[in-house]
Amino acid sequence: MCRHLAYLGPPLPLARLLFDAPYALARQSWAPRDMRGGGTINADGFGLGWYVDTAAEPVRYRRDCPLWADAGLPALAATIRSTAVLAAVRSATVGMPVTESAAAPFQSGRWLFSHNGVVRGWPESMTGPASRLPVPDLLTLDAPTDAALLWALVRHRLRGGAGPARAVADTVAEVAAAAPGSRLNLLLTDGSTAVASTDGHALSVCARPDTDGSGAGSVLISSEPLDDDPGWTAVPDGYLVVATRSGPTMTPTLAVTPQP
Repeated sequence: MCRHLAYLGPPLPLARLLFDAPYALARQSWAPRDMRGGGTINADGFGLGWYVDTAAEPVRYRRDCPLWADAGLPALAATIRSTAVLAAVRSATVGMPVTESAAAPFQSGRWLFSHNGVVRGWPESMTGPASRLPVPDLLTLDAPTDAALLWALVRHRLRGGAGPARAVADTVAEVAAAAPGSRLNLLLTDGSTAVASTDGHALSVCARPDTDGSGAGSVLISSEPLDDDPGWTAVPDGYLVVATRSGPTMTPTLAVTPQP
């Protein structure tokens, strides 16, 4: 499966997350330490999204090659600093296309989204959830993949007024009911808040204290810890993480889902 991460905090060079840390995303692309549910390498594309200004939409950079094969990326990542980042490397499910448009992060306005996992029974199992979407949303999916459809479902809820935690939790609940056995680690951010679900895959979070005098620290959510800092905490399966620079909170996913 894939690997993804989100960072919120003081301006940080992208290289710190992608290359410099002992278990940075580049290392996770070829030597992941916790690939639950299958897969040994993440070589089917990658993507980055970062925020230049708190009022602006993020910048996005996606490729259909392995992260380590982009010769220009290390220099680019060393020069770009951001207060909010979402990045992912992809291990494509058999039968799904390996294209730039299929790589996370997916984007709409200020929102960035990633999926680590697989929807079982794809595409037949998603007939019910997909039928709720406006036809234009289905016709304009980034790619014919489970991740792109999951993003459409989350985005539809956001447009309908749901908060990010509710949009993610309700999508996980709906898809898990329609496609039992799916793995649904979702990651969503608008540059100020990051929301992540755990359903079948590993996830860890690390909060660090204020380092720039702003009164808030930093939070890093990642499929795997990027280093050996003892501050990393494993997120239990079936939980939702909601994080800002002030820190993360963890709640059972069903606790934020409307009950029938």
